[in-house]
Amino acid sequence: MGIQRKITLAAALAGLMALLPITASAETSLTIESWRNDDLEIWSDKIIPAFNKDHPEIKVVFEPSPPADYNASLNARLAGGTAGDLITCRPFDASLELFKNGTLEPLTGLSGLDSFSNVAKSAWTTDDGATTFCMPMASVIHGFMYNKEIFKELNLSVPKTRDEFMAVLEKIKSGSRYTPIALGTADQWEAATMGFQNVGPNFWKGEEGRLALIKGSAKYTDAAYVDTFKHLAKWAPYMGKGYTAQKYPDTQNLFTLGRAAIYPAGSWDIATFNAQADFEFGAFPPPTGKAGDDCYISDHTDIGLGINKASKNKEAAKTFLNWMATSEFADLFANSLPGFFPLSNAKVTIEDPVASEFVSWRGKCKSTIRNSYQILSRGTPNLENELWNVSAQVINGKMTPQDAAKQAETGLAKWYAPHK
Repeated sequence: MGIQRKITLAAALAGLMALLPITASAETSLTIESWRNDDLEIWSDKIIPAFNKDHPEIKVVFEPSPPADYNASLNARLAGGTAGDLITCRPFDASLELFKNGTLEPLTGLSGLDSFSNVAKSAWTTDDGATTFCMPMASVIHGFMYNKEIFKELNLSVPKTRDEFMAVLEKIKSGSRYTPIALGTADQWEAATMGFQNVGPNFWKGEEGRLALIKGSAKYTDAAYVDTFKHLAKWAPYMGKGYTAQKYPDTQNLFTLGRAAIYPAGSWDIATFNAQADFEFGAFPPPTGKAGDDCYISDHTDIGLGINKASKNKEAAKTFLNWMATSEFADLFANSLPGFFPLSNAKVTIEDPVASEFVSWRGKCKSTIRNSYQILSRGTPNLENELWNVSAQVINGKMTPQDAAKQAETGLAKWYAPHK
């Protein structure tokens, strides 16, 4: 009887050990590539655990790279066969190039795509509209954030027109110790992204102007673009000492430490300021030319997620993408990352007051996207990078608005037929 028990116990243990490899192999692991390294804790603590409630069999790891290094490091890993299963996608041309190179899986037939409009999908769809290659996640909106305590102290009103905006900057400069506008030009991209592309849509009438550039019926040397650069040039006296050496984190710190009154913003900065600022801040849209003018905002399709074509876990990756199309994800993403606005058709209540202010502009102003992103940055010189450079040089006083516009147009005309 004792021998029989031993045999039975041994058989049971052997059976259990035989099951262990099967259990381990049943878990699939997905790695997400991203440039959003400041979102790591939100993904690991909120988004991934929410997904795992329904899909405990799929392990998800969020592995971001520094934003400035993302493109190069991602391309190196893709070429070396070491890239993750899911690829965070920049909008339009950069991700389209990855798809054309065969590194992103077409998402044809993926049910989650039905939760998005054609406009939402356009940033990650081929020019002929036939194939979508990244699941839309969120857009970001441009405008201005301001320190409410400083505005109250100096008895300032939120500006609605450009003349009012410049008058507010002058009052802050002449009547206080505060830097009127927090912006640096050392990294260049902020000058274009939070400067040129922020205020510009009110000059070139949003989508009307953007599409005219693509068609070639408008040029960067037109008055709308020269006037945008002229307006940017007026900011320089109000940007504080040393702004030419000021990098993006320096600018963020200048505002969160309460030393600057106004911050030309992307809505993505809301979460950072919520965590770091000990004062109440608000937001206002880009000022118009005069009272009563139609207003335009840059409501830019910013971030999507695609599948690495070389992934060995495509079915699990599709499961994750389909979950991203749910209202659960939309609500979680919008309220975990205030300032990133879901692109799905799900109805979401945004809890953060500043993020809610940004998104409310959709009901008052006409939306557009950054005018260099679709089609116009596919050649050499790259238009997006040209705008970084010339926007910074205009603010630095090293280039006239006319010369900046001419350089952008000349570069585009070198390779883009509608502008030749």
